[in-house]
Amino acid sequence: MKQSIILLHGLFGSLSNWNGVIRYFENRFNIIVPQLPLYEKYKGDTLEYLMEFLDNLITSGNLQNPILIGNSLGGHLAIRYAHRYPQKVSKLVLTGSSGLYENTQFGSFLKRGNRKYIHERVAYTFYDPAIATDELVDEVMRVTTDNYKCLCAIKAAKSAQRDNVAARLPEISTPVLLIWGNDDRITPPEVAVEFKSLLPKSQLIMLNQCGHAPMMEKPDEFNKGLEPFITV
Repeated sequence: MKQSIILLHGLFGSLSNWNGVIRYFENRFNIIVPQLPLYEKYKGDTLEYLMEFLDNLITSGNLQNPILIGNSLGGHLAIRYAHRYPQKVSKLVLTGSSGLYENTQFGSFLKRGNRKYIHERVAYTFYDPAIATDELVDEVMRVTTDNYKCLCAIKAAKSAQRDNVAARLPEISTPVLLIWGNDDRITPPEVAVEFKSLLPKSQLIMLNQCGHAPMMEKPDEFNKGLEPFITV
């Protein structure tokens, strides 16, 4: 059986964010890209709910020791899951992960329905603002103009902000690869350095002229850095 990889998107991310990774690795790995249930009705803390969702996905799919790859909130989820269920995860890959520090403006971000403003906030995610296509802006607009989804996004953001993982990181024995943008303004490079210092079995790759979503902005370099880590 092929090794399974689970790709976890961020708060405003989508499955398409991982297209470059999927195309490069799909012939060699069993790749699962779940839509995180951020907008389903649930009680309690968002990260706890997402961990339950991820555990059900892994258990019901009989996925043996998958590799978790997460961006932003997806990275945060991967950290928490690997800490709670170390026996169920073989490797972690984190890129622009929340959990230590995140420069966010969720309050004003989500209260605006102005397309120009939303476009500026999406562009801020990347080093190259041209990556903020109309399609990406439309995806975010569909959240910001839907009152229910807005509330869910705010709830998820607050859950991530409350949950600092610094104390948990030294307890994670899973091998971890950090792939970070040198120009990430959401989780700046010093956040990646702190992750590396706290994770016992970690290595760090920094990508130049790259923002908060390296797998989208620098897919070739991302895959080049990822390949030796997951194929060993």
